[in-house]
Amino acid sequence: MLPRERQVLRPSQLNALARDLLEGSFAQVWVEGEISGFARPASGHCYFTLKDERAQVRCALFRQNAQRLRFLPRDGMLVQARGRLTLYEARGDYQLVLEHLEEAGEGALRRAFEQLKAKLEAEGLFDPARKRPLPAFPRRLGVITSPTGAAVRDILSVLGRRFPLLPVEVLPVPVQGDGAAARIRAMLDAAGRAGRHDVLLLARGGGSLEDLWSFNDVDLARAIAASPVPVVSAVGHETDFSLADFVADLRAPTPSAAAELLVPDCRELQQRLQQQQRRLAGALSRMAATRAQRTDQAWLRLQAARPQLRLERGQRRLQQLRERLERRQRQLLAAPGDRLQRLQRRLDLAHPRARLAAHRHRLALLGQRLQVAPQRPQQQRCARLAELLRTLESLSPLATLARGYALVQRADDGRIVREADDVAVGDAVHARLAEGRLRLRVEGSD
Repeated sequence: MLPRERQVLRPSQLNALARDLLEGSFAQVWVEGEISGFARPASGHCYFTLKDERAQVRCALFRQNAQRLRFLPRDGMLVQARGRLTLYEARGDYQLVLEHLEEAGEGALRRAFEQLKAKLEAEGLFDPARKRPLPAFPRRLGVITSPTGAAVRDILSVLGRRFPLLPVEVLPVPVQGDGAAARIRAMLDAAGRAGRHDVLLLARGGGSLEDLWSFNDVDLARAIAASPVPVVSAVGHETDFSLADFVADLRAPTPSAAAELLVPDCRELQQRLQQQQRRLAGALSRMAATRAQRTDQAWLRLQAARPQLRLERGQRRLQQLRERLERRQRQLLAAPGDRLQRLQRRLDLAHPRARLAAHRHRLALLGQRLQVAPQRPQQQRCARLAELLRTLESLSPLATLARGYALVQRADDGRIVREADDVAVGDAVHARLAEGRLRLRVEGSD
């Protein structure tokens, strides 16, 4: 029997066959494990190992997918990874090339929360139009919460400080663990049927997503939406959100904040009441003053309407008319005498002797003006001539020569010599003095 021909593979060929086999058999797998040896070099790729108590597998998360992470991976973190299994031919190591990475535990809850949220939103339970307004002054408040938790103590403390007159009923329910959602839903239904409360407060302190999961129950969310009484949700801290928060008529960031939103501050109410009292007192005072003025005016009108007063006014009016009549009579009697006097004065002024005296006076004035008129222009011209003579004398060169100066001119052309350089030695010049002339010859200059 002849031996069968042996098939010999090189390491690269073997690794290539193994890679094809792995990628064909494990195109996409989910693996849950603990991160170990996490590294992220400058390239942006992430390399680490996923392990459990008995084995481990190497993983690679390339930069494009690593940039979409919503959390920062670190050693010891429990995660769920999705990817394809392949083999790195250069070293013969198989590894998991990841496409998606999320936190295990809470990450799964987070996915479930988003799915439930999308479902209820599609049903219209989050629509703002269906949310009801809260009463400004609730008459009775029901608090659905754990009777031993810190949340109920904070709520009662805030309510006692802000509005101690409000009756508060604590409706005890478990807020965590199995069956808590059903107990909360039953209490909510019972409180709605009882009709004792104006508003219901669903409250719980902070915690992890798993601790708050009872408030993400779909049936509880629908019960909140169907409640005949407005519901306020205050579950967890400010950053925590539950389905109850989205369905409730009002979401408060904390239980304490919910208590502040539900009731007014008694001190502010007292200030408002005092302000209203002051306004009412002012309005009453103004109303009383107005009524008093109207009463006084009515009294005056009543007094004015008495017959005695009317008779007195008539007598005063009659006396005034009598006085006016007497004044008019005196004026009429005196008018002819006054007119006669005015005519007499006019006649005196028009008498020929008065007119002749006026003409004589005017003739005397015209004679004086006739005597003065010819002399005035001559006097004005003499004064003007004297002024021109004084000006001419002040500007005359002879006046300068009279003070001891001389006017020097060249003998050949008569030009005035102003500088020593205008003449030369031996030139003939004439010097004009205030009286007479001199013929000179230049002997030198300085």
